[in-house]
Amino acid sequence: MTSAARSKSLNIVLGVSGGIAAYKVASILRLLTEAGHNVQVVPTQAALNFVGSATWEALSGNPLISEVWDDVADVPHVRIGKAADLVLVAPSTADLLSRAANGAANDLLTNVLLTATCPIFFAPSMHTEMWLNAATQENVATLRSRGSIVIDPADGRLTGSDSGPGRLPEAEEIVSVALGVLSEQDLLGQEVVITAGGTREPIDAVRVIANRSTGKQGYAIASEAVSRGAKVTLISTADLPTPFGVNLVQVETAQQMMEAVNAEAKSADVVVMAAAVADVRPVQAAMHKLKKDPLTGLICNLGAIELEATPDILAGLGKCKPAGQVLVGFAAETENLVANAQSKLERKGADLIVANDVSQAGVGFAHATNAVTLVARGTEPVEVALADKRSIARSIVNAVVAIRSARTN
Repeated sequence: MTSAARSKSLNIVLGVSGGIAAYKVASILRLLTEAGHNVQVVPTQAALNFVGSATWEALSGNPLISEVWDDVADVPHVRIGKAADLVLVAPSTADLLSRAANGAANDLLTNVLLTATCPIFFAPSMHTEMWLNAATQENVATLRSRGSIVIDPADGRLTGSDSGPGRLPEAEEIVSVALGVLSEQDLLGQEVVITAGGTREPIDAVRVIANRSTGKQGYAIASEAVSRGAKVTLISTADLPTPFGVNLVQVETAQQMMEAVNAEAKSADVVVMAAAVADVRPVQAAMHKLKKDPLTGLICNLGAIELEATPDILAGLGKCKPAGQVLVGFAAETENLVANAQSKLERKGADLIVANDVSQAGVGFAHATNAVTLVARGTEPVEVALADKRSIARSIVNAVVAIRSARTN
């Protein structure tokens, strides 16, 4: 989404149906109002059994309207939907999805869904068996075929001791993806492959050669690309929640990452190599744990381990890059940032290098923030100041979009 669209105050209808996860929707409401949006909460009567009207009014700053018969002279069942820029329903229970798919109009929320001409976004939450039931899946397919966005629920702890798909995703993720529906969708339908995390090269059955990368920046880029309409495959070594709408391929070593990337990159419009790939690996990993010498405390045979270079995935992609594909590499540096990035740009055959000085406070590995310099062909380097990694991801995707636009103009 452009910065202008993100800063615009939107009229958002927040529909709340009667599931136990209704209490989590208060956090969604808080995020939307803190972002400056005007939110009208429309709960079902069942939802009010979980969270009362006082909570919704206090957090939204608007009087609650929950019945078709409230303020009849103002015709709320038509007015609310027609005035909305976005309708977000969370939690969307099996019952609500069924009624919406069948065009029911038996309460205020379903009336709003029928009169709204804006994007409609459903965040399901229910028990696993209900979500997987054929009737629910058919209702979801029907809603999607009509243009509504229905995200898949998260996989995790449910009511009681049960666990599985059906959990309401985190508020931040729902808000990010829902608002992304209103973006310019400048990557709509594009296939984007992103790598994330640091590869781990086994020394023995316990020890590995690794680095400090957490994968957070790559995951942030994946979330941003999805919000702008891309079909994203994320190839990762990290243990992080999978972003909505992302196809995750889990790997561990540089060799596994190369094989996965090469398989996916052939048809990709954009490839972003955000992963920190280990530079070397043992020629032969020990099948058992190498033990310490009881006298010296040194690990036996460790000094005799023969190392070899790992495959240069970025350079390999650069050599066989399909026409029109945008290839993005990363460069974690501690000195000569721009010069090293420009050299890497040429050597690897990339279109954009995202360089950061990891010796600076708050930058790069293991931080929630980052600061980068974007180095592309034929343009001056662009410095992006220290910010959260989703904001940095936005700048990176903007640069990718700019490269693609320049090629078509």
